Amino acid sequence: MRVAIVGAGIAGLSAALACAQRGLTVTIFEQAAALGEVGAGLQLGPNAVAVLDALGLGEEARALATRPDAVVIRDHWTGARLMQVAMGDAAEARWKRPLLAFHRADLIGLLANAVEAEGVTFRLGTAVAPEGAVDGDVGGDRFDVVIGADGVKSGLRAALGEMPKADFTGFAAWRALTPRAPDAPNRTELTIGPDRHIVTYPLRGGRLTNIVAVTKRIDWRAEGWSEVDDPDNLRRAFDGWSHHAQDALADVRDTFLWGLLSHPELPHWHKGKLVVIGDAAHPMLPFLAQGAAMGLEDGWALAHCLSQGADLARFEAHRKARATRMQAAAVTQGRINHTGLPLRPALLAGMAVTDRLFPRFGQRRMDWIYGHDPVAEAAIAFGSNKID
Repeated sequence: MRVAIVGAGIAGLSAALACAQRGLTVTIFEQAAALGEVGAGLQLGPNAVAVLDALGLGEEARALATRPDAVVIRDHWTGARLMQVAMGDAAEARWKRPLLAFHRADLIGLLANAVEAEGVTFRLGTAVAPEGAVDGDVGGDRFDVVIGADGVKSGLRAALGEMPKADFTGFAAWRALTPRAPDAPNRTELTIGPDRHIVTYPLRGGRLTNIVAVTKRIDWRAEGWSEVDDPDNLRRAFDGWSHHAQDALADVRDTFLWGLLSHPELPHWHKGKLVVIGDAAHPMLPFLAQGAAMGLEDGWALAHCLSQGADLARFEAHRKARATRMQAAAVTQGRINHTGLPLRPALLAGMAVTDRLFPRFGQRRMDWIYGHDPVAEAAIAFGSNKID
């Protein structure tokens, strides 16, 4: 089976590696001239780490990543802890694997090196038009399957027919990286306030802090994370917040801004020989940190489906319900993060009481996400999980 994969991001590379490990012939088409250092940080829950383990990359991934001990949720005004979700050893005990935080470039590099070692062909600097993909025609060659992993702005998605348009959510987000103090706590922190929030977590052995700051906006911003902005605009947006928030933003020197769009469920993910995965199939808001994880889950499941002779309709049936539920849950989480008056006092009080009386509530709430084993589920859906 000859497989073309369009896009060398996390979904595309994981699909390529899983396909190649099963003996499929894979060619990756990527419009960028090189696989460079793009983006900033990302978090992979235990569900995604299960895929890295199955791909044989678990040990290297853990060496590259940081493993936060906890996720702490704080009030924007006082900085007081509202809730804590234990991670680290507690995550491994509950979900068999940890939560890991990566610089995106480190994860891309890990996957790309493994893909190259499997003999996959890369065709960099090559843009792929949607015409022909449904029939398996890509880059002048014929393929049995074409996998569209070309991200949130997917061009191949247009080949599937009329698709619903995304709506601007009214929120925009900044990304930034700053140096991290050696004695800073090893945890993810989420500070929530009316119409805005800040997430921080350690990267690269705790040497860097990744920052994602979201605020309500009335003006439009293009989707993506490449729009350079003034760090003072970021700091002004969170003026008056707690010292935790102010300290996190004080050292920002470079930042990028993007508008957050809400994408409706696609009617279908495949047509003819073309199938879309990852952000090309189900772009989602970042409020559950599951975008990259869903790409890894998709890549593994699709490779397993193809290697077992199942068709693309079975792959879509296997993956669509979970991905669509995750999209909706991310929207809901955003609403919770940004709750204002009159509901906010009740929300904060409820979180604080729950944290004190039911300290494992936060973990239980994440069971359906982190406790999901995409490797085992693919074996159940498509048959033997043996890699050639």
